[in-house]
Amino acid sequence: MTSMGKTRQTVSVGLCAAAVAAALMAPAQAAPTAVAGDGPRWSLKETGAEVRFRGLAAVNRATAWVAGSRGTVLRTADGGRSWRNVSPPGAEGLEFRDIEAFDGRRAVVLAIGEGEASRILRTTDGGISWTESFRNTDPRAFYDCITFFDSRNGLAMSDPVDGKYRILSTRDAGKSWRVLPSAGMPAAQPGEAGFAASGQCLVSSGPRDVWLATGGGATARVLHSADRGLNWTAAESTLPAGDPARGVFALAFRDRRHGIAVGGDYRGDQQSPRAGAVSKDGGRTWQQSATPPPAYRSGVTWLPHSRVAALAVGPTGTDLTVDGGRHWRTVDTGSYDTVDCAPDFGCWASGEKGRVARLELRGSRSGIPGGDYPSGG
Repeated sequence: MTSMGKTRQTVSVGLCAAAVAAALMAPAQAAPTAVAGDGPRWSLKETGAEVRFRGLAAVNRATAWVAGSRGTVLRTADGGRSWRNVSPPGAEGLEFRDIEAFDGRRAVVLAIGEGEASRILRTTDGGISWTESFRNTDPRAFYDCITFFDSRNGLAMSDPVDGKYRILSTRDAGKSWRVLPSAGMPAAQPGEAGFAASGQCLVSSGPRDVWLATGGGATARVLHSADRGLNWTAAESTLPAGDPARGVFALAFRDRRHGIAVGGDYRGDQQSPRAGAVSKDGGRTWQQSATPPPAYRSGVTWLPHSRVAALAVGPTGTDLTVDGGRHWRTVDTGSYDTVDCAPDFGCWASGEKGRVARLELRGSRSGIPGGDYPSGG
C-alpha cells in the first residue's frame, strides 16, 4: 500500500499535521461520516461499485487506486469525483487484496488464493493494459500481501510452505519475481498464517526494513527483516491469538523503529479487548495500548509528517491516536477495511459495498486559524 508522492514544503506540512491532530481531538458529533466535529472528516466518494475494496493505494489527494473482489480495480485522478474502471480483462474470477501504486500510471496488484489463484499483475499506463508478472504454481502457497521499498524493489509474502513463510522478491518494479531462500526465516507456529484483510500484513519503511504480521497460532507475532527479506527475527505481540480468526491484521511503521499493530478477532460476535500494540524498537518488543481500539481493526496508517497521530479502521469504525498508539478513541462509525495516506495529506479509506472515502481538510474549520494546508478539492 505504498505510493511515491511529492512531499510538500516542510513548514506547510508541519502546520497541516498539527491542524489535523488538533481538529481530530475536537468532540465528535453524531454524523456517521464525520471523523470529528467541524474539523477533518471522511467524505464518501461514489464509486458505482458494489464490491469490497480491501486493496488501496493513495498517491495524493487527487489520485488513488482501489482493488477488490471480482477482479475489480478502480482509479481516480480528481479526488474521487469520478472513477475509471481499469480492471484487468478476464480477471473477474480473481480476488484482489493489495495494490501498490507509484503514481497515476504505474501500479502492481495482488490476487490471493490457493495455487494459481495467487497472481501479481502490473500496469504502466494507468490501467489501460495489464501484464501478469507472477502466477503461483505451488498448490501449498497462498499469497497475502505485497510491499515496495522504492519504485523498483519490493516483496510479496505467502502463508507458510514447508513450515516457513515464503517470500517473493522483485528488483524491477514488479516485472519479474523470484522466491527468496528460506534459510533465514524462522519456523512458523502450527496453524499460523497471514491475514489478507487490508494489504497491510507486509509493510516496509526505508530502503531495507520490512515487517510481516501473523495470526492463527498460539501467539500473534510480528516478523522483521532488515535486509529486504533474507533474514528474519520473530517477536510476540500482545494482540489476541490462539484461534484462526485472531491475530495481527495490519502494521504501520513511520520509521524503522516506531510501529503500530492492530487486529483482534474478525468475527463480529467476538470481543477484541487487546486490539492495538506499539513498538519503539523496530518490532523487537511490543507493548499493549493502554486504551486500545474498542473492536477488531484491519487497517492502520500514520498521518503524514506526524510522530504521534495515526488512524485505524475496521468494520465498526475509525479510531484516532495522538500519542503514537498508546491511547485510541473512536471518531467515526462507518465501515472500512483499509486506510492509506500520501505525503500531501491525501488520506483515503475503502471497504465493503464499494465504499471509498477521502479525508477532507477545511481550513476555516480546522480548529487552527491560519494553518497552511489543503482545503477542499
